[in-house]
Amino acid sequence: MADELYVIGHVNPDMDSIAAAMGYAWLLKERDGIDAIAARAGAVNPQTSWVLNQVGLEPPMLLTDASPRFEAVSRRFATLTPDQPLREAWTISNRTGGIAPVVDEDGKPFGLVTGWSLFAYLSQAIGPVVGRSGDHLTPLMEIPCREACATDVPAFPASARIRDSLNRILRLEENDFFVVDENGRYHGVARQRDLLNPPRMRVVLVDHNEPRQSIGSLHEAELVEILDHHRLDNASTHTPIRFTVDVVGSTSTLVAERIEESGLSAPPQLAGLLLAGALSDTLILTSPTTTPRDKRAAERLARWALGPGSPLNGYTMESFGNKVIEAGAGLESRHPDEIVAQDLKLYEAGGYKFSIAQVEVTKFVESEDTKQSLFDALNRQRDKNGLDFSMLMITNVVGTSSRLMTSTAPPVVNELPYPLLSDGLRHAEGVVSRKKQLLPVVLGLVED
Repeated sequence: MADELYVIGHVNPDMDSIAAAMGYAWLLKERDGIDAIAARAGAVNPQTSWVLNQVGLEPPMLLTDASPRFEAVSRRFATLTPDQPLREAWTISNRTGGIAPVVDEDGKPFGLVTGWSLFAYLSQAIGPVVGRSGDHLTPLMEIPCREACATDVPAFPASARIRDSLNRILRLEENDFFVVDENGRYHGVARQRDLLNPPRMRVVLVDHNEPRQSIGSLHEAELVEILDHHRLDNASTHTPIRFTVDVVGSTSTLVAERIEESGLSAPPQLAGLLLAGALSDTLILTSPTTTPRDKRAAERLARWALGPGSPLNGYTMESFGNKVIEAGAGLESRHPDEIVAQDLKLYEAGGYKFSIAQVEVTKFVESEDTKQSLFDALNRQRDKNGLDFSMLMITNVVGTSSRLMTSTAPPVVNELPYPLLSDGLRHAEGVVSRKKQLLPVVLGLVED
């Protein structure tokens, strides 16, 4: 873990978050030789799934918590079967610092031969007084390991968080513990001194800098870098880090610029993914957040992604962008709880805690049943996360406007400057950017 660097976006990841994580991890590995691993903090949405399938890439690994796991300090020492002679355990223990793991034929831990377990066995076999001749010790080295190992050694799952078991570890008298996989089979051995001071996971955050939007237990990780294009509300760090929050329409743009600055070109599949991230976050370069830099980055990514031999060959930037938007549009075919959690951002300001999710559609015509289900889902989300209110921004990417749905909310939310429609939604004409258009208005209300 000390050598690995995880590049990860925000919870409820959108297209840009996944693309930026995968693109920046590739750049760090290619340019700097870093063992960078792309990760995601939640499930991929339908739009991202469609793009990944089109370019032929697998989604990044799921990482929801930065707290160190037992696998981070597990060492896979050589093992013995219970019937192998003790002399072989003696050989292994001389190489491992005094322990020899004993494992059943089915791969599950049987026990540990340690200095204490060996002493306990010899005390029984020889008695309290050892004779002048040590010849009688030689036959003892041929006994099966099962006779001289401790079989009550605690075992912990490799994927479990160390901090959840610290109190138990401190109460136990043992210094060495088994670490097992999901099937209870031997994964390795962890020592107490390592469990009390585990290595911190090294993390790069992309497409966000607010702790509430990040993976769990971020404070237990070593935050190495932040690459983002949102408002500033970052986590504190113990040491200086590389920090970039820039005024562009997508984090994929920032990654594409760094790839160009390095004199590299992204592989067609990865370039297609980054292009989708940029086009999605800027609504095919029409959002108010779009800058000339986004347009230049998109043109460059399109050259890499849409040429001969690419899985996206035959698309133009516009036709690919339309397909990307269509893949994330529509409400009636998806579960309401999934919709209100898509691209969800959590905020805290003016004494209020609230969330704003955004979903894209190509038309506003939805059934009354769908609208009521979404209102109910917003209230469930508000209660689940302990919020004062939750909002859903339904953006029509064709008509360049949005409809706003809000859970039961404090009176201050009623002052939103958008006309209230008969169905309980608010119409926000020309509002398509949560970051640049809607959020500043909401913050202005709650912080007033």
